[in-house]
Amino acid sequence: MTIGQLDNAPHRSRWRRLRAAWRRKLDPSEQSAVVSWAAFTATFAGVRALTHWIRRGHGPAGGGMSLHGRHFHHYNLGIAALAAVGTVAVRGSEKQRRHPTVPISYGVGTALIVDELALLLDLEDVYWAKEGRTSVDAAVVIIGLGGLMTAGFEFWPAAQRALTEPS
Repeated sequence: MTIGQLDNAPHRSRWRRLRAAWRRKLDPSEQSAVVSWAAFTATFAGVRALTHWIRRGHGPAGGGMSLHGRHFHHYNLGIAALAAVGTVAVRGSEKQRRHPTVPISYGVGTALIVDELALLLDLEDVYWAKEGRTSVDAAVVIIGLGGLMTAGFEFWPAAQRALTEPS
């Protein structure tokens, strides 16, 4: 065993305990819920950061994606992701429905749609309108983090113990 392997032994042991707690405390549907909420939260935060970065003049000229000269909103990608998840739910095998990409795709797709919810509700491109954006952003982030915590309620104490107990 090399010195590098010895140094990583406690680290590997923590991750092994964390994986064991994940499997022991959460059934497969609860695991899917946690993964979905995590994907939702990460995607929502990432999309908000990316759109603000583009708005400050970075990235593609014109502020985002265009298709045949028309602005292409990211909620379209979210709808496509949810349609794919629906297809797997309706026609997929149990193994396909349990694949980790399903809850990830669901969380990502939902976040892409929720991020442009004001546009869908008003049928106007009000993405950058000042009214309500701050409170909507805060509410969705809180909902995302709250869902993540709730979905994995039984898991978080076990995860903390797995990561903090000495090897």
